Amino acid sequence: MRRSTAALAACTVLALLATPGTALAGAPDGAPAAKDPARRTLGPGDGWASEGSGTTGGSAAAAEHVYTVSTWEEFRAALAEAGDAPKIIKVRGVLDATAAGCAAFAAEGYDFDRYLADYDPAVWGLDRPVSGPQEELRAASAARQAEAITVQVPANTTLIGVGRKPAIHGASLQIKGVDNVIVRNLTFEAPLDCFPQWDPTDGATGAWNSEYDAVVVYGSTHVWLDHNTFTDGRYPDATLPSYYGEIYQQHDGLLDIVRGANHVTASWNVFRDHDKTLMIGNSDSAGATDAGKLKVTLHHNLFHGVVERAPRVRFGQVDTYNNHYLVTEQQPYAYALGIGLDSQLVAEKNAFTLPPSVSAGRILKKWKDAPVTAEGNLVNGAPTDLVAVHNAEFPTEQLREGAGWTPELRARVDPARAVPWVVGRGAGAGRIG
Repeated sequence: MRRSTAALAACTVLALLATPGTALAGAPDGAPAAKDPARRTLGPGDGWASEGSGTTGGSAAAAEHVYTVSTWEEFRAALAEAGDAPKIIKVRGVLDATAAGCAAFAAEGYDFDRYLADYDPAVWGLDRPVSGPQEELRAASAARQAEAITVQVPANTTLIGVGRKPAIHGASLQIKGVDNVIVRNLTFEAPLDCFPQWDPTDGATGAWNSEYDAVVVYGSTHVWLDHNTFTDGRYPDATLPSYYGEIYQQHDGLLDIVRGANHVTASWNVFRDHDKTLMIGNSDSAGATDAGKLKVTLHHNLFHGVVERAPRVRFGQVDTYNNHYLVTEQQPYAYALGIGLDSQLVAEKNAFTLPPSVSAGRILKKWKDAPVTAEGNLVNGAPTDLVAVHNAEFPTEQLREGAGWTPELRARVDPARAVPWVVGRGAGAGRIG
């Protein structure tokens, strides 16, 4: 009896994964398997977050510090309980930080139509920042939204989704200045900025600038982000209006790792349909805090339909391996891996699926001169030297090979040709063991 092509392909991948050092489950080889996923810790040698003391989150929480929450208010209260004592917060259902709508945050007297009239470039021009009553009221409204949707995640905490389709909508989780945090099995719908600011001086024709990333790791250490899904959800950029001829941009990033953050592993996540996706190091001027830090591992993640920053890197020793970058014909596309100031990016055994309209030379983007290692990567199934094809296409933006370090903290490495299947099968919320 003849087998289907799909069945044969699946058998081939299964054979590949039977080789030493690979596994079918989403968990790293050799990692201890806790019966309760909420008490799972990061396995040894699994990326930069396993360095030193490792990452255990709230796995040691006493029973009284295990919370199950089903509303945004319950979630905020649980985060505030018990200080830095180990805690586990189980998220059930959808927590919506902006369920009341944008009007609930508007300061009295704020009028968007009046704002548009006051700062119309035909009236205000493009040579000075906006100011005046409506800008002040916009800022006050933005401050009210920030207070409502921003939460601080304390040290020694595990956040985990449980039950059917757990999600957090419209919120910004700040993992700021703490150690030892785990975030797993959650779908994050990117926060929608209700009050973007018009900046006439941004570019030649001005731009709308928004706040709020879905998750920010700021000055924190030992953070593990695993089996989450990050997306614009109900509000993709294609649905946003334009004013003054510019898109009314209400999204910022999905995940930012910045300001001296260190020892972070992001594994088995899905980043879908977003523009400015993942930034590691947010400023060229942050060397005083970032130099020698921003050590991040990204493995077995799916970047589907993202425009740029997957990631963009400054300063850090960043290890990106076994990720699948899937670019669609319909989406806008800028680049995948951004090489920034003093970065040392290693990109190995990743798979890139590109439409005919996107050349392999555009996968890398040079922002500043820095070395990069790119080895063993496949583009549409073919081995491709990403640095060579970039340099051939962009002769005035030459990249240097050789990041100057060799990653050692890799618990599982799959063959690049197996990555699309393995990641497609295992990444994202709802797929933890």
